[in-house]
Amino acid sequence: MINTILIANRGEIACRVIRTCRRLGIRTVAIYSDADTHARHVRMADEAIHVGPSPSSESYLVIDAVIGAARRSGADAIHPGFGFLAENSDFAQACADAGLVFIGPTPAAIAAMGNKHAARDLVARVGVPILPGYGGADQSEDRLQREAEHIGWPLMVKAAAGGGGKGMRLVPRLADLHDACVTARREAQQAFGSDELILERALIAPRHIEFQIFGDQHGNLIHLGERECS
Repeated sequence: MINTILIANRGEIACRVIRTCRRLGIRTVAIYSDADTHARHVRMADEAIHVGPSPSSESYLVIDAVIGAARRSGADAIHPGFGFLAENSDFAQACADAGLVFIGPTPAAIAAMGNKHAARDLVARVGVPILPGYGGADQSEDRLQREAEHIGWPLMVKAAAGGGGKGMRLVPRLADLHDACVTARREAQQAFGSDELILERALIAPRHIEFQIFGDQHGNLIHLGERECS
């Protein structure tokens, strides 16, 4: 039975989780950095706990700080929202180790799919077509440039961690690659605590179709059909 949920996020997603918890009669705990002291999600929650300075790398992305806040508040579970630590397998494991319910995939599932490079490798092994790309351990500028020339133009520079469109840049030609990598790395580090990048052939005017599937630890599964996200 979950009586109290800590939302390890801010902004709209935190507010939406808080509203849903209210309807379910579940107590909510918000976390906030110096920059979000007066934010809406802080005012909406039943309790709010400060987790650090304004930079997300010193607050929302600090696993020990988030787990500590959950323990102090008496939370039973943590909802990660999206972005920040939501696709961090170490965070999901830390929740389990602390006896907290992580409202999301298992650490193993996140490790397999939360990193774009790992996800590409996995789906390629099971025969799913993927775009030409690169996500190796060598992240030097020279290696990325060689791989980009091999992949062809235009291409996408993407943060390997996280999602939500952060840390992504369209690169139409070689002359734009350096600046795209610098800005993508900076944005990825701030949002996800990792500046690892992948390169991938760009699709111009693609369609984004999702099939959303939910399951629990008891083997119950439900799908919500396809979703047009373009």
